[in-house]
Amino acid sequence: MNEKFFSLPLDKQEKIINAGFRVFSQNSYKKSPMSEIASEAGISKSLLFHYFRNKKELYLFLWDKMEEISLTELEKSGCYEQKDLFDTMAKGFRAKINIMRRYPDLGAFSLKGYYETDPEVSADIQKSLAKYVSYRSYGRQLNMNPEQFIPGLDLEMMYLDMYWAAEGYIWEKIQLGIIDVDEIERDFSRLLDFWKFVYMRKETPTS
Repeated sequence: MNEKFFSLPLDKQEKIINAGFRVFSQNSYKKSPMSEIASEAGISKSLLFHYFRNKKELYLFLWDKMEEISLTELEKSGCYEQKDLFDTMAKGFRAKINIMRRYPDLGAFSLKGYYETDPEVSADIQKSLAKYVSYRSYGRQLNMNPEQFIPGLDLEMMYLDMYWAAEGYIWEKIQLGIIDVDEIERDFSRLLDFWKFVYMRKETPTS
């Protein structure tokens, strides 16, 4: 990658990054033309190749950038420092909301990349994925107090149920092309309240 890319003002860097996220999220790797990314970013195709030698270099840069953005925002949110499950989920989701506002197509790009099968990039993607602990795995490390929840509840299954529901909701929105961040934020707040009502132990009234 040409270091001249990093000498660009941050707003121009982000314009190219967001253009890449958008085009690669809408097509397979093979069918994503550099000319479309350049047009989306408002630059010439030759200038894009001045910053990135080829499509593979740009794609893998964007993949690493996506992971860097996600991990940085999650760590900044403080979600990994929480011991309360719902505080962790709330802070983690708010971090994702912040990412969506700045990089609207990052989520769709990451999902598309996860299932990318083109041999030119798929091995690099899988190698990269293996380096990171997923948010789902982190749920198993939470020090959840069983006394907070209804008796006999399988805590790991409860966490997976909520994790799959949240991920499925985002997946559906991405597939439909409906990314209304304010609506997503409202819906997730309602989901959290619902899960608390369903899973949390009810306080016994004192006589």
